[in-house]
Amino acid sequence: MAAQAEYFIETQLPNHQKHYGSFTFPSILSPNPKSSPSSLSVFTEAIKSHKPFLDSLLLKSGALLFRGFPVKTAKDFNDVVEAFGFEELPYVGGAAPRTNVVGRVFTANESPPDQKIPFHHEMAQVPEFPSKLFFFCEVEPGSGGETPIVLSHIVYEKMKEKYPEFVDRLEAHGLLYTRVLGEDDDPSSPIGRGWKSTFLTSNKAVAEERAAKLGMKLEWLSNGVKTVMGPIPAIKYDKSRQRKIWFNSMVAAYTGWEDSRNDPVKAVTFGDGQPLPADIIYDCLKILEDECVPIPWKKGDVMLIDNLATLHSRRSFDPPRRVLASLCK
Repeated sequence: MAAQAEYFIETQLPNHQKHYGSFTFPSILSPNPKSSPSSLSVFTEAIKSHKPFLDSLLLKSGALLFRGFPVKTAKDFNDVVEAFGFEELPYVGGAAPRTNVVGRVFTANESPPDQKIPFHHEMAQVPEFPSKLFFFCEVEPGSGGETPIVLSHIVYEKMKEKYPEFVDRLEAHGLLYTRVLGEDDDPSSPIGRGWKSTFLTSNKAVAEERAAKLGMKLEWLSNGVKTVMGPIPAIKYDKSRQRKIWFNSMVAAYTGWEDSRNDPVKAVTFGDGQPLPADIIYDCLKILEDECVPIPWKKGDVMLIDNLATLHSRRSFDPPRRVLASLCK
């Protein structure tokens, strides 16, 4: 582990980390001032040569924030993502409106700045989800716009302790997600991705084929399509860390999947179709808020999140703010 001192040093960000005995969440890495002057190529080569250290740190902490490195553009960010060597995951089946910027880099959820994006694991509502995701701050927010993150196993433990019967029912039945998609993207909605970009086609037959591969049922409407996914597990087992995790989009769907086409209360139910108890959902939201760490963005920041370990969200903000994303298998 001493090798990281050649280039990376772990730093502290007061009020924006939690300490859990043997590790800190998230781990924050900066360039070692004693190493050679930093450039993008030095940074990407250091990622490659320190990959075992970075992998073990991510396994331990669940999220890494790289701050103070010379990452200035979307192309730079793409180079950083490529340096890690993770396989790209195509964004098929996700709800957020996104635009491809360069290479494997997309905009993060483009919903309006006055809207919060609730806590979620990326694409937890579909069977094929990313194992890791990257974020990059190209333009830091005028104010607000933090990305709160929270450890999933902590949420599971708190919910299991407080609502054991509810959690048992979730484990037994899973969840059913229902969402109505328009034909084209609706940037005014946090779940405004239209069916054409959701399934990367304008052909309904191809869309049905791709939906079926996801285990998703489609019901065509005059102005779009109703999608039904599930039942899908709400609790997973993280084999690499040997613990249960709160891997679902329950709170996000129930409190945030709302637009002109969708009623959030109907967006998610138990896997047997029975409604979820509102009081428990909102208490789960409180647990998420209480346990989270809000990450304030600085220009050039890169965050790597283990999608099995960590949920993320977005707070409202005053523009400008431009955060880019990349998803990995």
